[in-house]
Amino acid sequence: MNNHSSSSVGVHEKPSSQMTEEELIHGCLRHDKICQKQLYDRFYGKMMGVCMRYAKNRDEAKDILNEGFMKVFTNLRNYNHTGSFEGWLRRIVVNTAIDHLRKNRHEYLIVNTVYADQAGLKKAEEIEDDDIFRNIHQEDIIKAIQELSPAYRTVFNLYVMEEFTHKEIAEKLDISEGTSKSNLSKAKFNLKKNLAHFISNTPK
Repeated sequence: MNNHSSSSVGVHEKPSSQMTEEELIHGCLRHDKICQKQLYDRFYGKMMGVCMRYAKNRDEAKDILNEGFMKVFTNLRNYNHTGSFEGWLRRIVVNTAIDHLRKNRHEYLIVNTVYADQAGLKKAEEIEDDDIFRNIHQEDIIKAIQELSPAYRTVFNLYVMEEFTHKEIAEKLDISEGTSKSNLSKAKFNLKKNLAHFISNTPK
């Protein structure tokens, strides 16, 4: 009994906030609740940002994030320490977001047709791709991405943010490469249109 107590105390000789990533991972492998919470808290901000780009709102993003972390803790023994842990975790979160869209495929397949007025169309066409992210607050970009249809939003994120090829996107989403390219083009147009007023007011 005493041996068990001293062993438990030894796990937390160092405050969890000061534990290294490796120490937290080992703690999580022992199903240590304190280490699990600390690992969640440490990557919450970055991974929530990833989920926000795939979700239609914050509540949906939180659901995806929590499901993703459950998969992380369940599959932690499969992390082989050869690449960055953050990269491994991010892949699980992105795949969880894609799985979420597959479960709601009826919504994913709905592609909104954009009826742009001539002024809006001309304004969007004049904006360069690089200007989409230059000097625009991240919150405004995420909000604009969330306004895209699920089909456009997902392809845009996978191609631009995760650097997937159209072939990889087609295989992951079970669509054709042509559909992936078309959705990316339309996503960029809609995103430029949504951000046009931010870009036009940005000093060059």
